[in-house]
Amino acid sequence: MTASPPLPYDGRHVLADFHGCTARLDDIGLVERALRAASDAAGATILDLNLHHFGDGQGVTGVALLAESHMSIHTWPEHDYAALDLFLCGRQHNIDAALAVLADGFAPADIAKRVIARGYGVAALVE
Repeated sequence: MTASPPLPYDGRHVLADFHGCTARLDDIGLVERALRAASDAAGATILDLNLHHFGDGQGVTGVALLAESHMSIHTWPEHDYAALDLFLCGRQHNIDAALAVLADGFAPADIAKRVIARGYGVAALVE
C-alpha cells in the first residue's frame, strides 16, 4: 500500500507597517487590548501574551503566541509608527479581520501591507 501525499498546509503571513498612527503607541494597555481583540476577530486562540514597555514616551513590543501561530507588534511613538507581524494557519482564521481590528485600534493614516502564502503544497504568493 502506498502512502497518500500530505494534505497541503495553508497559512498566511501578513507584514504591515502602520504610518501616522493617531493612537497612543506608548500605551501598553491599548496594545494588549488590540492584540486580544485582533486574535478574537481572527478566531484564533491565545496561548500566551507577553508585552514589554520601554519606559515613559517609549514604545511597546507585544507578542501573542497563538495555537494557530502568532501576532506581534513593535511601536515607535516618536515616529507615530507600528510594525505588525501576523501569521495564522488555515483559511478558517480571518487574518483580514485581525488586521482591521488593529487598524481601528491604532488609527494609522497609511498602511503598507504584504501578504505571503506559507506552507507546503501552497504556491508562494506575495501581495
